[in-house]
Amino acid sequence: MQHLFETIPLWKVVKNFVVIQLGRYTPFLGLKSFLYSWGLGMRLGRDVSIGLMVMPDIVKPELISIGDNSIIGYNTTILAHEYLIEEFHFGPVSIGCNVLVGTNCTILAGVTIGDNAVVAAGTVVNQDVPEATMVGGNPLRIIRKLDMDKTIL
Repeated sequence: MQHLFETIPLWKVVKNFVVIQLGRYTPFLGLKSFLYSWGLGMRLGRDVSIGLMVMPDIVKPELISIGDNSIIGYNTTILAHEYLIEEFHFGPVSIGCNVLVGTNCTILAGVTIGDNAVVAAGTVVNQDVPEATMVGGNPLRIIRKLDMDKTIL
């Protein structure tokens, strides 16, 4: 962490922190989407609902994209970076369309969540999630494939 500001300017971290804190506490979805897309550079589709206290990546939020009609549950963390003792990694996070991410999830850097997927509450998403699949747990496991003819998302 002592090398954080060698990879990202201090002013950007401060700006991201302020925008994220405003977004985390606002109950207005339109304002939250505006703050996250305009202020942070996240790519958000239409009708995206980001719950209260969601924590997008503070270092590289521009690497996060969320597809149309997706819901990100309360207190979820979406990371696009990983600092280790001797190295660091950045990875885009892509959340598809019609995705439901439950409350208190952690989505790690470099993960893709396919369209029409459901992520159970409390899940640590450390690998890609196939489309139309319900996953959950820590470590993440597939719970079942979803029948899209019977699913309303």
